[in-house]
Amino acid sequence: MMHMTFYWSRQVTLLFSSWRTDSWPSYALTLLACVLASVFYQYLEHVRYRVRRSGKPAGEPLLSQPNRAAGKWSAKKIAGGLLFGLSSGLGYLLMLAVMSFNGGVFLAIVLGLTIGFLWLRSEDEDEIAGVNSTCACA
Repeated sequence: MMHMTFYWSRQVTLLFSSWRTDSWPSYALTLLACVLASVFYQYLEHVRYRVRRSGKPAGEPLLSQPNRAAGKWSAKKIAGGLLFGLSSGLGYLLMLAVMSFNGGVFLAIVLGLTIGFLWLRSEDEDEIAGVNSTCACA
């Protein structure tokens, strides 16, 4: 049965009809997989940010004009594209998992995203804030 509202149960079908939980251990492993996938999503976003940011001086704004002379198919651009594809695919899978409407799955994904952000990406936000705070705006 497809739920259309949040429900709390250890019985959930996640992403594939073969991925069903019917016991507490299988449900706990599923929730752990959701947390790990969410942390991995944040890791991919962190790496993608670092690849995009590599080669720019520390004081240069993130939204500055791209260097067109670097070539149409540079290794940096290909790596960024591959990371974007992986990150997008995993993000959509996480969204579909949340759409199972299982409360535990929802909380596990939010927990994983939060852990991943605090562990990996909060420094990215600090770096952006640091660039903006050096602005001599009078």
